[in-house]
Amino acid sequence: MAQLTLKNINKVYPNGFHAVHDFNLEIKDGEFICLVGSSGCGKSTTLRMIAGLEDITAGEFFIDGKLANQMSSRERGIAMVFQSYALYPHLTVAENLGFGLTLEGIDADIIDEKVQATAKILGLTDYLDRFPRNLSGGQCQRVAVGRALIRKVRIFLMDEPLSNLDAKQRVTMRSEIKQIHRSVGATTIYVTHDQTEAMTMSDRIVVMDKGRIQQVGTPFELYFYPKNLFVAGFIGEPPMNFIRGTVAGGIFSAGEMRFDLSPVVKDVNALEGRKVVFAFRPEAIETENKGLSYEIDSRVELCELLGDTTNVYANTGEINMILKVNPHKAPAMGSDFKFYVPHKAAYVFDAETEQIVENDVERR
Repeated sequence: MAQLTLKNINKVYPNGFHAVHDFNLEIKDGEFICLVGSSGCGKSTTLRMIAGLEDITAGEFFIDGKLANQMSSRERGIAMVFQSYALYPHLTVAENLGFGLTLEGIDADIIDEKVQATAKILGLTDYLDRFPRNLSGGQCQRVAVGRALIRKVRIFLMDEPLSNLDAKQRVTMRSEIKQIHRSVGATTIYVTHDQTEAMTMSDRIVVMDKGRIQQVGTPFELYFYPKNLFVAGFIGEPPMNFIRGTVAGGIFSAGEMRFDLSPVVKDVNALEGRKVVFAFRPEAIETENKGLSYEIDSRVELCELLGDTTNVYANTGEINMILKVNPHKAPAMGSDFKFYVPHKAAYVFDAETEQIVENDVERR
C-alpha cells in the first residue's frame, strides 16, 4: 500500500485565488481519510493535487518517501472514483470493469478472471452483461468502485462518490465501501460534504474551511473535543447550540442566563470581561436534574418527531436552541420546558479567536 505526506501544500490559480493554504498531513499506510467541509473549502482541489490532476503551486507531496509533485497519475499508482460514475454507456458492466486493464494490454483471460472476482466482491455477478442504462444508481456506483478496485492500485481517491444516490442507497454503499477498504487495504482518501459519511467511514477526518485545515482527528475526537467553533458547528446533526455572552466575576451572562464557568474552564479569571460562546450539543441535555449541571428555562416553539428522537426548537428570550429528547418525554408546543446541560457536556469558546477555552472536562 502507500504512505502519503503533504507538506505545506498550496494551490493558487492564475486569477490569484488561493484555494488551499499550507496543507500539512501525514496519511498512514492503509488508512481511510475523509476530507470534509462546505462547498468551496478546498477539499476537492486537494484531492485533485494528490491525484496529479492539478499542479501543486507550492509545497511537497511524497508517496512512500518519494517526492511525487512531478509524477503522472499513472506513476502515482492511483485510482479515482468520481461523483458522476463516468461509465462508458456503450460498454457492458464487464467491459466497463475491465476497460483499464484492456488499455494496459493485459491478456483477455486474465481480465475476465479479474472481472469475475471483482464482480463477486461487489455483488455485480448477475449484471455483467447489462449496460449502465439498465442499472440503478447504486449499481452504477458499484461499477465505478469496481473499475478502480480491479487495478489493484495502492491509493484510492473518491470525490463525493455517493452524492447522486438516494438516502437508502447511500447507507448501503457506505458499508460496502468500508468493507471493500478492509478487504483490500488500500490507502483511501474520501472527499465529502456529508459529515455523516465522514463519521461512519473514516479512521481520521480532516475538517477544512476556506482552504485551511481546521482540525484533524478521529470521529470521536472531532465530536467530543472540537478545537474551534467551526468544527463544533460542522460535526454533529443537529448542530451544536451556541449562546454568545460575556464573563464577569467568573459568571457567564447571556440574556436571562447566568452560569458559573469555573466547573468547566481551567482558568476562569483569564476570561474576565471577555466575550465567549457557551455551547452544548442538542442530544447532551437531560430532562431531570442529576446534579453537576446548568439549568435552563425555555419556551417550546416547535417539535419534530423523528421516530427514535424528537427535535425540540425552543428559546429563552432571543436565544434559540435545538434540543433532542426522548419522544415519550417530549414537551408540548407552546409549553415551558426546563432542561439541564451537564458540566461534562458544556463547551466554552473564545468569541474573538473562536478557539476552545482550555478545560479539564472529561467528555463522556
